Amino acid sequence: IQAIEAQGADWVHVDVMDGHFVPNLTFGPPAVKAFRRHVKAVMDVHLMIAPVDPFIEAYADAGADILTAHLEAGPHSHRTLQAIRGAGMKAGIALNPGTPAQAVEPLLDLTDLICVMTVNPGFGGQKFLDMTAKIRALRSLIGDR
Repeated sequence: IQAIEAQGADWVHVDVMDGHFVPNLTFGPPAVKAFRRHVKAVMDVHLMIAPVDPFIEAYADAGADILTAHLEAGPHSHRTLQAIRGAGMKAGIALNPGTPAQAVEPLLDLTDLICVMTVNPGFGGQKFLDMTAKIRALRSLIGDR
């Protein structure tokens, strides 16, 4: 963390995987809390977990500045984004490669960040999937918000 911040990183992105929404298992709230002591920059915690809502407070308490949840992780995205903001964090939404940009249009006014996945979540080393058309579509949907 110190090395990447020394090189000018102004965000630290932490991928959290639960072995359920995605096959791999990574960091829980205790690890994120331990990272927080060393992160001077913004810490964006990307939850590749389902369900998300029961863990929002734990990641808020662990020190996340931004909490990003997958649109595909649950049926109540509005509630999830409201709960993230209610816990004092900025709210992000992540989109799997197969999810169209238009799926987040009803959520844009509750969303501070959109994470466009260029691989299927859960494994490193995958081939990059070109999502530039999706990014252009999202930019158009965002407009002057």
